[in-house]
Amino acid sequence: MTTYETIAELRRALEPFRDGSTIALVPTMGALHAGHEELFRAARRECDVVVASVFVNQAQFSEPTDFDAYPRDLGRDERIAASSGVDAVFAPAAEELFPPGFATWIEPSGVAEGLEGEHRPGHFRAVATVCVKLFEIVRPTAAYFGRKDAQQVAVVKQVVRDLNLELEIRAVPTVRDEDGLALSSRNARLSAEERARALAIPRAIATGDVERARAILAEAGIQPEYVALADLDGPTLAVAARVGSTRLIDNILLEGDTR
Repeated sequence: MTTYETIAELRRALEPFRDGSTIALVPTMGALHAGHEELFRAARRECDVVVASVFVNQAQFSEPTDFDAYPRDLGRDERIAASSGVDAVFAPAAEELFPPGFATWIEPSGVAEGLEGEHRPGHFRAVATVCVKLFEIVRPTAAYFGRKDAQQVAVVKQVVRDLNLELEIRAVPTVRDEDGLALSSRNARLSAEERARALAIPRAIATGDVERARAILAEAGIQPEYVALADLDGPTLAVAARVGSTRLIDNILLEGDTR
């Protein structure tokens, strides 16, 4: 496995595979965990070449302190990626993707409205823009995203459809810890007591009902930002809530498979 820091280097490395090979892209912000490993394994099964990007996109953070606190350990991420079958890691500096004077952004609406779009203004603008840039750089056959961020997956699919981009978006089911909590880099911020309370979130969405979910969260002393039903690649019950100072999201697809 090789790590590339510039667009030019990565494009040169991928050029021999443009004709006749399938290329997978797994966009990440690092702090890799078992959920990312599942994405890598899915990409490895389906494609000839697997590229993982590791880029902490500052524009996606509404709170500067949240961006500053985001864990960064490229060496660890490289080891996890290599052991999961990744062929190339793209780890650019911020100015490589967003150079001085950058002023062109993609503004999705539609499925980007409400839920995370309401509570994190500008978030999906940042997601859509960086994803389209990565798609243009890597030119993948398919890109892989975790279903835990169901609205993000729906937004990216909408962008790909609306802009006629030539790739498939694959949604991989949420990976959970043994206690049921959806895997997230944010989980490490939870104290033991907070983690115990956070387990109310997967219990709540498992009901498939907004009011019952709210009641379970209330019993745990959790005031959600939202508990809502939405069409996110199918009928989905989605929750966002803070446990202590840590913001967590989770969701469950109520019926059928992701499209």
